Amino acid sequence: MPATDPYLYRASSDVPYFSADGETYLARTPLRDLRKTRPLRVLSEEDFAFWQTYGYVVVREAVPASAARRLLDFAWDFQGLDPARPDTWYQHRTFRSDLDRDLYVYGFVEAYHHQLLWDSRQHQRVYDAFVDVWDCEELWVTLDRLNLNPPNVKNRDRALIAPTARGFDIELHWDVDTSLGVLPQRVQGIIALNDTDPDCGGFQCAPELFRRFERWRALQPADRDPLRPAFDRAEMPVVRPDLRAGDLLIWNGLLAHGVAANTSRDGVRAVQYLAMMPALEAHQRLRESRIDSWRHLRTPDWNATLLGDAARPESLRYGTAELNGLGARLLGLESWHGRQPLEAVGAGACAESA
Repeated sequence: MPATDPYLYRASSDVPYFSADGETYLARTPLRDLRKTRPLRVLSEEDFAFWQTYGYVVVREAVPASAARRLLDFAWDFQGLDPARPDTWYQHRTFRSDLDRDLYVYGFVEAYHHQLLWDSRQHQRVYDAFVDVWDCEELWVTLDRLNLNPPNVKNRDRALIAPTARGFDIELHWDVDTSLGVLPQRVQGIIALNDTDPDCGGFQCAPELFRRFERWRALQPADRDPLRPAFDRAEMPVVRPDLRAGDLLIWNGLLAHGVAANTSRDGVRAVQYLAMMPALEAHQRLRESRIDSWRHLRTPDWNATLLGDAARPESLRYGTAELNGLGARLLGLESWHGRQPLEAVGAGACAESA
């Protein structure tokens, strides 16, 4: 059961962010209009201006390239695939559901808590980049997975997924409902595990649409799709940022984005999904769920698309990841306001509304 409830909780920082689920937030000022109160740690002034104008930013060498490549090796090994033998990439398997099949086609790797994933999450430079975009130091890291997408052929062919006319589309979509009067704030990110190759597909986005979004939205019909954009791509091109192993790409949930298909002969696209959000320490149930997931290597419950590995769950493969001081706070194991245990922070706390 997702660790959410109908109440809004105020984030632990002095910045007034509110959320019910730790994914989307309400804020007095949209992130694209945020006025910095803290000095930039990782982003340059030009980077921050680009982020606010176009909805994404690339942080070069957010983690060492060698660390990214170790994660790539892990992604192969976790799935029992041999990077030197493409025939192993398309072995027959039975799917638990249509969603399970779709996630396989898209290349998702159902690993969430290996030490290597946590090493990226608690890396100082990665954290500092998210402090820059939120202007907030008290953050939680998302408990997310990897993606290893070989060429989209055979049983990984995207044609196996029935097309839909509206709603989510892997090729290009928004992460939030853009029909809302007050648009929620959301931030997502990926760390590249190998160098970008255009034929391998990967992250793509419409930065010019983000820049002109309010003007564009005002001219759209009332019944437009709030999750799937329809626009002139000659006027507002879709671009694929160049990424190298270890680079971090952060994007705003209001940036239309998606993942292009892998049309290469034998290349792969590989990333770790990693983002940070303002910590909701008063949200006791959510915090307990996060800690339990880390401690017992259970599949996180914050999103219905997180399924876990059907054959060999993580809890049967390796032990609980070790956290440094930063990692303990980013998980919620320790408070950002003193080294207090879970039971001492948020116990009896009441929800606040915006």
